[in-house]
Amino acid sequence: QVQLVESGGGSVQAGGSLRLSCAASGWTYSNYCMGWFRQAPGKEREWVAGIYSGGGSTYYADSVKGRFTISQDNAKNTLYLQMNSLKPEDTAMYYCAARIGGCAGFQYNFFGYWGQGTQVTVSS
Repeated sequence: QVQLVESGGGSVQAGGSLRLSCAASGWTYSNYCMGWFRQAPGKEREWVAGIYSGGGSTYYADSVKGRFTISQDNAKNTLYLQMNSLKPEDTAMYYCAARIGGCAGFQYNFFGYWGQGTQVTVSS
């Protein structure tokens, strides 16, 4: 049974940094795409960043490009999201997600496996 468990959220001031982690268990696939999404109250879930297992290609939403970095440690089965220069508009619940296959798109319904989320709050 696949489980994704996020951690690392918290409250920071604008300009600060956080690193989110997503520990995967029960995952046996070698060809996959993993991503980070976020959802603020009253807003739709939006894609933030993605990484492909084959070659480690990374992808970012324009809103976070240059500030966030997605990475993975295959030995630890853990996905990370390093978030720098945080802004109040980054405040949201952050979710990691996974899908079997490539990163052909980042609509949230392309991803079949989700974690429970970790809250990030950025104050001005």
